[in-house]
Amino acid sequence: MIAWFFTTALAKQWDATIPYIEQRRLAPWTHNKTILKAIESYRITPEQKEYLRTLKIK
Repeated sequence: MIAWFFTTALAKQWDATIPYIEQRRLAPWTHNKTILKAIESYRITPEQKEYLRTLKIK
């Protein structure tokens, strides 16, 4: 549920939401699931998807 929320927030308010991903404020599973769902979303631009791929926790 939290990952879905942040994915929607990224699509609608990128600038306000991306710091949560960049600063790794979410739990690792939620962080990676948010990125996965955002990459699957049609509302995220290809450039944003490429950037999100670099932020995954390994």
